[in-house]
Amino acid sequence: MKFTAEQIAGILEGDVIGNPLAEVYKLSKIEEGVPGSLTFLSNQKYQNYIYNTNASIVIVNKSFVPEKEINSTLIKVDDAYASFSKLLEYYNQVKLMKSGIEQPSFISENVSYGPDLYLGSFSYIGKNVKIGSNVKIYPNTFIGDNVTIGDNCLIYAGVRIYSETEIGSGCIFHSGTIIGSDGFGFAPLEDGSYSKIPQIGNVVIEDNVEIGATSTIDRATLGSTIIRKGVKLDNQIQVAHNVEIGENTVIAAQTGIAGSTKIGSNCMIGGQVGIAGHLTIGNNVRIQAQTGVGRNIQDGEKLQGSPALGYNDYFKSYVHFKNLPTIVSEIEKIKKQINNK
Repeated sequence: MKFTAEQIAGILEGDVIGNPLAEVYKLSKIEEGVPGSLTFLSNQKYQNYIYNTNASIVIVNKSFVPEKEINSTLIKVDDAYASFSKLLEYYNQVKLMKSGIEQPSFISENVSYGPDLYLGSFSYIGKNVKIGSNVKIYPNTFIGDNVTIGDNCLIYAGVRIYSETEIGSGCIFHSGTIIGSDGFGFAPLEDGSYSKIPQIGNVVIEDNVEIGATSTIDRATLGSTIIRKGVKLDNQIQVAHNVEIGENTVIAAQTGIAGSTKIGSNCMIGGQVGIAGHLTIGNNVRIQAQTGVGRNIQDGEKLQGSPALGYNDYFKSYVHFKNLPTIVSEIEKIKKQINNK
C-alpha cells in the first residue's frame, strides 16, 4: 500500500516541502531510513540524521529550519511526534480493514452479528453468541456458547473465549489469550486427594480493555471475574477466579493475582508481581516489579520487595541488606569485647 506526500499532508493537515508525488510504502526510524520509507523528526538529538537519511518523506515541526540541503521531501506540521502517532493509528486502521467470513469456519445456531464482521478461517462460534458491529476475529479462534461481544473489538488468532463471557466494546485480545477457563478450585479429601469444585460463574470484561498475548482470565466459582473499563494487561498475566480489577489499572507481564482479590482503579503494577488471594488493594496504588503482596493495601501506597514494604522504606533498608555480613561481623566483635570484660 503506497501513499504520496500530498496524501499524507492531507491526513495530517501539513505542508509539503519538496516533491508532493514522493511515494512511501513503509515506516522507519530516521537513522534507518531507506527509499520508499516515511519517518519523522521531533527530538533535536536526532537532527543530524535528517541530512543523511535515505527516507523518501520526513515529518518535521513547522519550526524546523534546515541548516543545509535535505534530499528527502518534508511535511511540516505543528507537532511531528503527535502527527506521526496519528499516522500510525491511521495506517493500523487501514491494515486491519478486513471483513467477510472465511472458510472453513463454523457458526452455530442462533448466532447474531453486526455489519463488517471479519471471521478468520478455522474459527468456531458457539450457540447463542452475540457479536457487535465491526468486530475482527482472526483465524483459529474459539468462542463458546452464550458469549456476548460488543462493537469494534479485535480478537487476534488463537484466542479462546469460554462460554457465558461478556465482553464490552473496543476491546483487544492478543494471540493465545484464554478467557473463562476454570478457576483453581479443589477441596481436600480425607485420603489426601482433591475433589474439583465446579466453576459455574463467568468473566465480565468492560469497554476498552486490552489483554496481552497468552494471558489467562479465569471464570468465577460463583458470580463473575470482572475486568473494569480501560484496564490494560500485558503478556502472560494470570488473573484467578472472582478477581476484580478496577478502571484504568495497568499491569505488566508475568504478574499473578490469586482468587477473590479486589484491585482498585488507576493502579500501576509492575512485572512479576505476586498478589495473594482475598486481599483488597486500594486506588492509585503503585507496586514495583517482583513485589510479593500478602496484605491489604491502602489508597495511594507505593510498594516494593517481598514481602512488600513501603517504597521508601525498602530502599532505606536495601542499603543495609547488602552490608549484612559486615554488620553481623561487627556485632560479633562487639559481643566478644563485652564478654571479655
